[in-house]
Amino acid sequence: MKPLLEMTKTRFALIAGVILLAAFGFTTNNAAMAPGKAGTAIGDKAPELAFYNPDSSKVIKLSSLKGQYVLLDFWASWCGPCRRENPNVVRAYEKYRKAKFKQGKGFTIYSVSLDKSREAWKRAIEQDKLAWPYHVSDLKAWSSEGARIYGVNSIPTNFLIDPNGIIVAKDLRGDQLDKALDMYIKGF
Repeated sequence: MKPLLEMTKTRFALIAGVILLAAFGFTTNNAAMAPGKAGTAIGDKAPELAFYNPDSSKVIKLSSLKGQYVLLDFWASWCGPCRRENPNVVRAYEKYRKAKFKQGKGFTIYSVSLDKSREAWKRAIEQDKLAWPYHVSDLKAWSSEGARIYGVNSIPTNFLIDPNGIIVAKDLRGDQLDKALDMYIKGF
């Protein structure tokens, strides 16, 4: 009688397992295993962003910059550390925007502002001499869709994206950005 009871328990467990698999399927994370998946880790394909420029006259997509190295920079006019980092970002832009890279054609910056005030945002761009043309915001501050997509919970935060749209570095400050970009310059 005991072996029959053990067989019944085993069959019951097997049937229950089959039913659970049929109902819920296998739960492997195929996206995490696929090369080039979108995400925010180094090696991931950078998720798309598309927001209006400071004049609300044009939507600028991050993907429109494919083919270049892009610094995706999250900042805000009200953020003291961001404003103190901006001179380093400006210097890197001036130094690398016309540089010859091993692959891709140049370097640019896609700035995502976590501002609420369009006027304060535009004033900070002018005051800090942020000369690149790719400034965007949805003017939702910490509720910014871009910040949500990239998991940004403090600023300044940045991501260096290669010409193929792959994140190759994160949170580069001061001369760390130069060191990262130097690795991709012809002749280094």
